[in-house]
Formats: sequence, C-alpha cells, structure tokens
Amino acid sequence: MSTVSKKVQQLTTDYVHQIFRNLEAGDGKGFFEHVADNVDWIVEGTHPLAGHYHTKTAFLAHTFDKLAKVLPKGTQLHTEHVLLSDDWAVVELHSAATAKNGLKFDNRYCWLCRFADTKIVEVRAYLDSALVARLFAENPI
Repeated sequence: MSTVSKKVQQLTTDYVHQIFRNLEAGDGKGFFEHVADNVDWIVEGTHPLAGHYHTKTAFLAHTFDKLAKVLPKGTQLHTEHVLLSDDWAVVELHSAATAKNGLKFDNRYCWLCRFADTKIVEVRAYLDSALVARLFAENPI
C-alpha cells in the first residue's frame, strides 16, 4: 500500500508530488494505483500515442506498453512543476529516456489532471508530437 493518505480533503502539491514520485522511480504500477479504472485520458497530438482513452487499461496498452518496446529503461519521467486549482493539478514532466536506437527522447509533457478523492479521473496530456513520431519511425514496433 502506498504511503499516500487514502482521503484527500483538499488537493495539495505534496500529495501530487508523492503520487508522481512513483513515475520518477520507475514504478508505473505505484503511480497507476492512483488513476481511476475508468479514467478519461486524452493524449493530444498527431503521433502514434495520440488518442482518447476511456479506461486505464486502454491508455496503458496504447501508450506506456508501446513506449516500453522502444525505450529500454522506460520513460524516465521527472516532475518539474505542479500547479493546483481546486481539484485540478497541472503537472509539467520531463523525459530523459534513450531509445533502442540511441535517440535521446528529451520530451516535455504537460498533464492536466483532475482528481476525485484520491484518484486521477481525467487527464489531458500535451507533448512534443514530432519527437514521438520520430521515436516510432526510427524504432518501429
């Protein structure tokens, strides 16, 4: 069980940082325990990961599972900033990963995350579409 409290009265930057530390440590499972099964997740852009996903399972299958095939050490995400507004957190992330072919996957992300109690229930993710397209063009799966 995570060290994060099970009841969030008011969303705090400390709480959001605790959740995202799982991604920073390469613990996707620990992070996704805090994402609702029926999450509404949109990955913006025109690249192989873009889409509108209505479940955590669909999101993982079409994004993180694909990335695992081309980024041997994972996405290596680091949280740069967290801003809050009511039940929304804006999280800026940076990936310092390297692809199978040696491409530096130096991508920046902005995830708008809406929380309900302790779970992320909605995400709008923005990223460098051209870099993602290049990643998969040079590392086909």
